[in-house]
Amino acid sequence: MTVATTTKLRPDWVNILFLGGLHVGALFALLPSNFNWTAVGIAVFLHWVTGGLGITLGFHRLVTHRSFQTPKWLEYFLMFCGTLACQGGVIDWVGLHRLHHMHSDSAGDPHDSNEGFWWSHVGWMLCDIPGKEDMARYVKDIADDPVYKFLQNSLVFIQLGLGFLLYLLGGWPFVVWGIFVRVVVVFHCTWFVNSATHKFGYRSYESSDRSTNCWWVALLTYGEGWHNNHHAFQYSARHGLQWWEIDMTWMTIQLLQALGLAEKVKLAEVKVAEKE
Repeated sequence: MTVATTTKLRPDWVNILFLGGLHVGALFALLPSNFNWTAVGIAVFLHWVTGGLGITLGFHRLVTHRSFQTPKWLEYFLMFCGTLACQGGVIDWVGLHRLHHMHSDSAGDPHDSNEGFWWSHVGWMLCDIPGKEDMARYVKDIADDPVYKFLQNSLVFIQLGLGFLLYLLGGWPFVVWGIFVRVVVVFHCTWFVNSATHKFGYRSYESSDRSTNCWWVALLTYGEGWHNNHHAFQYSARHGLQWWEIDMTWMTIQLLQALGLAEKVKLAEVKVAEKE
């Protein structure tokens, strides 16, 4: 049994109102006056910048798991991109994800998939879950960095600044699609890694959790859907270990390597050929 089933959890009204407000804002995209293809293109581009470069490449593979290293200026740029995804402060995000890996699908996992799809997808964020206070010990490597602290504390203001810039460039359609729709879509793409890739798909490796490899989540999240591979080799910069497991983030890391901007790249200690 886990916290979600043994304890009556208090609603986290800040998160409820914040997430609910963003979803309501995204509904304004249904108004014909807020639609144009340029606005949609802005949303798609920012999906890649914030969800691909920011969350997947930056928050997850670079900082949470330290699967490779970059120059500090590039690391900070990726942290800025991830902050624009509006998924909480970078220090909190990294701490929660490291906590998840420490207790995956067991007591202590914030989004334990044993509690059901809804809980692991979004329900856990709507409650005040005990144990979050322990996250400090998981983020000692970044907690005192002044850039990280600035990004952690300025998330809303940075998003408002982007919204203002988009309004100047293209009015409300740019804001609706570039902020609300894009943020909500990136939300659910990321959340599918917590929910769908612990329920649907196949398992290539033994792990102490329910993680799976799910092709459609991988397409939505730039390679994060190869989640069973990731849980088996958490340190690996490459998640798609078979030739057909397309991993766009790994391709990006390879490009950074070729440009001399990524080094000390860690890879799974298994020969891909052995699994083919």
